Amino acid sequence: MEKDLVLGIDSSTSATKATAWTRDGTLVAEGRKAIPLSNPQPGYFEQNTGDWWASTVTALKELFETIDPGRIAAISISNQRETFALFDEDANPVRMGIVWLDGRGSKQVDALAQKVGSDRIREICGKPVDPLVPINRMIWLRENEPENFARAAHYSDVHCYLTYKLTGNWITSTASADPSGMLDIASGRWSDELLAAAEIPKALMPALATPGSLTGHVDAKAAEETGLMENTPVIAGGGDGQCAACGAGVAGPSNAYMNLGTALVSGVYSPIYRHDQAFRTETAISDSGFILETVLKSGTFLIDWFAREIGGVEGEDRAAFLKQIEKEAEAAPIGAGGIVILPFWEGSMTPHWDANARGIIAGLSGSSKRGDIYRALLEGLALDQAFALEKAMQTMNGEISKIIAIGGGTASQLLLQIIADSINVPVYRAEVAEASALGAAMCAAKGAGWYATLHEASGAMSQKNLSVTKPIEKNVRRYAELRTVYDALWPSIADWNRRLRSFADKD
Repeated sequence: MEKDLVLGIDSSTSATKATAWTRDGTLVAEGRKAIPLSNPQPGYFEQNTGDWWASTVTALKELFETIDPGRIAAISISNQRETFALFDEDANPVRMGIVWLDGRGSKQVDALAQKVGSDRIREICGKPVDPLVPINRMIWLRENEPENFARAAHYSDVHCYLTYKLTGNWITSTASADPSGMLDIASGRWSDELLAAAEIPKALMPALATPGSLTGHVDAKAAEETGLMENTPVIAGGGDGQCAACGAGVAGPSNAYMNLGTALVSGVYSPIYRHDQAFRTETAISDSGFILETVLKSGTFLIDWFAREIGGVEGEDRAAFLKQIEKEAEAAPIGAGGIVILPFWEGSMTPHWDANARGIIAGLSGSSKRGDIYRALLEGLALDQAFALEKAMQTMNGEISKIIAIGGGTASQLLLQIIADSINVPVYRAEVAEASALGAAMCAAKGAGWYATLHEASGAMSQKNLSVTKPIEKNVRRYAELRTVYDALWPSIADWNRRLRSFADKD
């Protein structure tokens, strides 16, 4: 049987998708299974590690109802980043996996920064100090759950665990390891300096492989469980954000991608290693190079919040409500009648790096309508990214020529137009729904020998005919004026926000 398909497994926060792709990047079949998320107490988010594998098994079985597993030339993995777990010598989890949404580790951030130095941490791992980075939660586990920490024999991100279940090898991609904050990103090796400072044994850390390289082959047990053919090559993929950039075809320094998902993530490619407070640096799913990434935790999360808390709708009623509220927002003027929203419902990452930041709705009056507020919300998302991307590009002394937009938020044409007008670049909508899975499939295609390089794989498999939203000149001028208001709001209100958070934390 001809092996004419590659398989991209995308294990995200909410579900695992198993997707099969052709040489030209056509999606031919998909299987999917949801992953439960636990919130045992405020600020804590966990998952059962068994669900990472069980959802993969179910997704693959669903996929193989449509296609023959004998057609699969190779497999690669895209994973939710900053999520990890600890396992003992027998590969049993010592506790629940800790998800990237988790807030514990905030105190450890300051302690590690004082010990190593914020600039030095960023220089090594490419990440400004922030509770999101797993090294801080590893310190929290060592200090708060010493018995669990002592039992651990393996630190594992989701990519590593799925690779282990498929092949028996504890190995992960450098593009999955670097979000941990424990990798020397320039060299692609675990950082002895950071591990020593955090008192994390290096023996816990898995082996590393570069994206597109072999990590092992499907073993007999995994084949029996999943329906995969034994000895199918398993190829290193990477974090879902970097895989999405690869899947979107962002291979040049003047192109940016914007993932309008639960979080709003943007990135530009850099051929050389750069680090700055304005962005976090990630290993690119490429033959070389890096992604300079900006992150806003509250992306389409805010749209869901607005529908639920302001509109009072959920489930089947959500789509109709959003269609109506978007019409009302379209009728509102630029600037939403004097309303500005800082979209920091879940804190601010790039470029402010303030985990205690919270959302602000400024400028309400008795004349304000819900459509005005919704427009201000979309404008807040766009203006935040305009500010963050501008900071990143200043570091590169470059300009963005186009943005490739992916994710669920691309369903809003109004949001795409606001982004184009706010940043003054055309926004291309990628129709492919599973850009992260496609990026992983590109790694599999390279590993299968279909293409000599990841650059060739991305060029051959990424979408070519994208619909475009162009900036409107008069809108660009208006948003440039609004930017002067937006950009000044957080610096002027940051101290007040800290005082309010301190007050609320006493409850």
